[in-house]
Amino acid sequence: MKRLSSFYKSISLLVLGFLTTAIAFAQDETPSLDVNINTNGSAFYTQIWFWVVVGLVFILLLVALLRGGGGRKD
Repeated sequence: MKRLSSFYKSISLLVLGFLTTAIAFAQDETPSLDVNINTNGSAFYTQIWFWVVVGLVFILLLVALLRGGGGRKD
């Protein structure tokens, strides 16, 4: 019975691999497809103020985590 279960697992893995390969080949580039992804504006995360705020939040969180466990129990 265990040998039969192993056989079914092998067959299902083979079929799954074949289907994955078929899907990968199906997404091959077609010459008639033209996609334009240019945008007119810049995203907020490319601005310097965003990274300054993220850095400050990270530092405050780090300080809070390092100082939070300093209580002594006697």
